[in-house]
Amino acid sequence: MKTLWTPWRMEYIEGKTGRESGCIFCAAKNLPHSAKDLILYRDTTLAVLMNRFPYANGHLLVAPTRHVADLRELSGEENAALSTMLTRCTVILDKMLKPDGFNIGLNLGEVAGAGLASHLHWHIVPRWHGDHNYMTILAEVRTIPEHIEQTFSKLLPDFQNR
Repeated sequence: MKTLWTPWRMEYIEGKTGRESGCIFCAAKNLPHSAKDLILYRDTTLAVLMNRFPYANGHLLVAPTRHVADLRELSGEENAALSTMLTRCTVILDKMLKPDGFNIGLNLGEVAGAGLASHLHWHIVPRWHGDHNYMTILAEVRTIPEHIEQTFSKLLPDFQNR
């Protein structure tokens, strides 16, 4: 039997890292585009970040810039911009990572699974045939085949090219 070691995850599991205080989406509007902060795109209406603890390569988070917790609080302009960006994200991910499909969703409220329930955000998770096999089912382990900084470098140019 082989052992798959992922020691960097332990700090997150134990709550020692990865759970910064404050809102990561609000902080994004003042941070530069960098692999360190994983911010691929931002403007006055929305931000696109890579998930630091992804379910799969290219796992993106899309959020309004304004701190809102409920869909009903979004303006028509915000709603349209978010919808357009969700589509743009799938186009870029399809071009750069060539997934076989996507999971796109919003967890509305803490009870629904939102890790940061006070700020709406959509998850876009690229999926490939056979991407999560017995590892996830039996050992609650996910295998991520490409380092997050490499994926960031692949995606950033297309997000910056408007």
